[in-house]
Amino acid sequence: MRLLVIEDEVKIGDYLKKGLEEAGFLVQLCRNGLDGYHFAASEVFDLVILDVMLPDINGWQILKRIREKDADVPVMFLTARDRLEDKINGLEAGADDYLVKPFAFAELLARVRTLLRRGAKQSQPDRLEIEDLMLDLPKHKAFRHQQRLNLTNKEFALLELLARHRGEVLTRSSIASQVWDMNFDSDTNVIDVAIRRLRAKVDDPYELKLIHTVRGVGYKLDVEA
Repeated sequence: MRLLVIEDEVKIGDYLKKGLEEAGFLVQLCRNGLDGYHFAASEVFDLVILDVMLPDINGWQILKRIREKDADVPVMFLTARDRLEDKINGLEAGADDYLVKPFAFAELLARVRTLLRRGAKQSQPDRLEIEDLMLDLPKHKAFRHQQRLNLTNKEFALLELLARHRGEVLTRSSIASQVWDMNFDSDTNVIDVAIRRLRAKVDDPYELKLIHTVRGVGYKLDVEA
């Protein structure tokens, strides 16, 4: 699951990113409103955690842009504005939850998981299946021929990304931004190495190959004739 966190307080942003990644999520952290607005408008996330008081563009404006693009993605306001009027305004503007700072991370994590379960029931299946490959998304497990694949968190995230976009060619830069939260450096082979390691677990032991290279472009997951 890929989360967008828009938080200008450095310590809180770093705390959220570290904690959520340790919980198994992929986190894109933005430290100002403009960056958050750009990512919210141009990329797909499973959930957004959003401050209200941000540099450049405030949280209300970002929420408006998110809702213009996607009416269903869960959005949680995380803010020091604790007046009842602010909470009501946030929920009526389209936020799904409103958590006031200071907060306990355990409560935030529980709310995140609740929002994701609610969103998954509305818009996404609990599993992805392609031939004999099955991904159990809530349990973060993958199987081939009903045999569990021993994947790291990043390998599972990479496989999930490819499976969600079955048949689509994903560029290295797209994979880098969505799985590693980084800009792709053409002088490095980190994506190719990751794909090679994933293939060793997903494809090498089996006759049917699912992960394919599109030379000069990127990679895709599909059954090829």
